[in-house]
Amino acid sequence: MTQHSRGQARGIERLYLDFDSFFASAEQHFNPDLRGRPVGVVPLDALHTGCIAVSRQAKARGVKSSATIRQAREIVSDMVFVVARHDVYVRLHKRILDVIETVVPVAHVRSIDEVVCNLLPSEGERAEGLTQQLKTALSTAFSDVLTCSIGMAPTELLAKIAAELHKPDGFKLIKAKDLPQALSGIDLGDLPGISKGMRVRLEAAQVHDFAGLWALAPKQARAIWGSVEGERFWNGLHGYHTERPATKKSMFGHSRILPRDWRNPEKVKICARLLTESAGRRVRRADVRATKLTLSFKGGGARDSSGRRSDDKHWSWEGSFAPARDDHTFMTALGAGLAEAELRLPFQPRSVSVMIHGLIGTTEVMGDLLAASPGVLGGASETADRAKWEKVSDLMDGLRAKLGPQALSLGPQTEVPGGYVGAKIAFGRIPDEEDFSGPPVADEDTHFVTF
Repeated sequence: MTQHSRGQARGIERLYLDFDSFFASAEQHFNPDLRGRPVGVVPLDALHTGCIAVSRQAKARGVKSSATIRQAREIVSDMVFVVARHDVYVRLHKRILDVIETVVPVAHVRSIDEVVCNLLPSEGERAEGLTQQLKTALSTAFSDVLTCSIGMAPTELLAKIAAELHKPDGFKLIKAKDLPQALSGIDLGDLPGISKGMRVRLEAAQVHDFAGLWALAPKQARAIWGSVEGERFWNGLHGYHTERPATKKSMFGHSRILPRDWRNPEKVKICARLLTESAGRRVRRADVRATKLTLSFKGGGARDSSGRRSDDKHWSWEGSFAPARDDHTFMTALGAGLAEAELRLPFQPRSVSVMIHGLIGTTEVMGDLLAASPGVLGGASETADRAKWEKVSDLMDGLRAKLGPQALSLGPQTEVPGGYVGAKIAFGRIPDEEDFSGPPVADEDTHFVTF
């Protein structure tokens, strides 16, 4: 673990840029009529759905991002709701990166609306001027509604905390010499990396506030976290850089909350097939093979005071197979899981997820001598059969790339309400262009909720 030596002066070396209410601000940017108004972004055009983002104006009037349409309208009767357009947001994100790069290089993209920049000493010394330069460049290229909050500090963790301390459209500089006083009043739950589960661990270790957290020794933090992540967190909080090893992809998966009229066996099967198709294409693009597929369902659960459901009912099934990258293998495994669910699933599902995992690199695949033997009655070997289906999958991928994502499918062309099956923006993952299965949506084509 590399870090500054203790006592060495730590300059302003990281900039964290976090866009405010990004999805809602994007909709206001593309539709001037929405500017200055309370806006909610929802996953589908349905009365009982909940917001995945709300505008600054809605937040100021007490609407939370998890509120249902009904709850939001009880608070703000004139609130406007639009359906999320994930491909539009991804295109905007790429344009934003280009603009940021004209001012300072982007080191890491942490999510669709968060980026990290490494600063030169001269850039850190003119923190406020650099911040204004960035905000002016973004405002000029886009519009005043697409605002961001910027934090600068010796480490990424501190810069992220700084950005979150002054939202929206804020700026906060945290210098090493100002620690820990600069953060003395912060609640532990407001710190990145302190989940509810971690809060319980800290409480068990008699760490109840920021002063207690700051007073920990690095080895104590490692013990509480149960891994080296605790020591990395300690270093980041105290202003010392640590190198994080590159993460290796362990799975490809997608999930979907089912609209009420899609919570029947036939439509659940359609949704699961579409999720599996999308995950399978990602496996092939990554040039790996998988050995397992997990099918999961959630259901039940009443809404809490924030409007979220607990989804306390869970059921899952896992199947394994020889290393594969073809849709035939994945769909065969899915079919077995769905058959098991039809027999044993004890509740009506609210959501379905498919995860293809047990990944191994193509060069790591060892040949199976038995699989290479002739099949029953002299038929094709398992290896030859698998190679045939791989060619079919590759051919279908190629045709989609050439003729469009809807050129062909493994079953009837079906659109799940809300679209974007397998291509929704998730924390830490921005979909690739190839993930979108429908024609691109125009920037100006705002989809207003009709209810």
